[in-house]
Amino acid sequence: MREVAFIKQNKEKWLDFEQAIFGKSIKNPDEMASLYIHLVNDLSYAQTYYPKSKTVVYLNYLASQIYQKIYKTKREEKNRFVYFYKTEVPLLVYQYKRYLLYAFVLFFTCVGIGVISAKYDDNFVRLILGDYYVNMTLDNIKDGNPVAVYKSGSNWGSFIGITLNNLFVGLKCYIYGIFGGIGTFVVLIQNCIMLGSFQYFFYQQGVFWESVQGIWIHGSMEIFAIVIESACGFILGASILFPRTFSRLNSFKIGFKDSLKIFLGTVPFTIAAGILEGFVTRYSLEMPNWLNVFIILSTLSLISFYFLIYPTIVHKKLNK
Repeated sequence: MREVAFIKQNKEKWLDFEQAIFGKSIKNPDEMASLYIHLVNDLSYAQTYYPKSKTVVYLNYLASQIYQKIYKTKREEKNRFVYFYKTEVPLLVYQYKRYLLYAFVLFFTCVGIGVISAKYDDNFVRLILGDYYVNMTLDNIKDGNPVAVYKSGSNWGSFIGITLNNLFVGLKCYIYGIFGGIGTFVVLIQNCIMLGSFQYFFYQQGVFWESVQGIWIHGSMEIFAIVIESACGFILGASILFPRTFSRLNSFKIGFKDSLKIFLGTVPFTIAAGILEGFVTRYSLEMPNWLNVFIILSTLSLISFYFLIYPTIVHKKLNK
């Protein structure tokens, strides 16, 4: 790459770094450390291909300044746990928001594929869910309780088993991103097509509302978290496939660290979904409709606010 092209490609990023170092933009120590890694990689590239250039002098100066700022301002947060969920995760979500968009587009597309496939192929639901599950659900519908499966087992046993399973599914969505994002893509498609066909199956049987009551009390947070975890997998995959000016290893380190933090941000919601599924969902058909709707909308609003709205609020607050 010619030096002019290198400068043009990274100019805006370097100006942002200047603002972080000398301006009013407030950055926490972890963000400053990430900026330092970015600069060191650009500096190494410039030293290799333009050793006598003023670009090297400029980047070296920025790197030294940001290094000093890190060790001058670095401090232990009074409550690291609160800071992590209140500020750090939302800022990373804002930084990688386009990956959330990709994950949600894929989610709705594949749910739609599941619905259409179930509508036009009578055997599709059995192919996806298996004969045993379909037959069991049909028996439950005949008995007047379409979601009786959620009543099986004890409250605590269901909560623990369901939560561990959901955490495992979310971890698969995330960690399979190491295969260039393809693994995440496959896992998300499978789950979304299953969800779409499963929901349409209840619609075909005339118990759509009952299924909504039984599935979405816990499903609002559970499914939403899986989409976010899939976005984490795409971030991880992109860090390997598209290292930009970084070495592939450094790009992977940054992508892994950032995506892992976002993934950890979904864990409390997955646990909350497990609590609802273990202790509340089993009573969904016995509860008044208004309470079902209230729980569904409340849980959906909470997780939507945290991952879709709150990150912008935090970003604007720290960059006034």
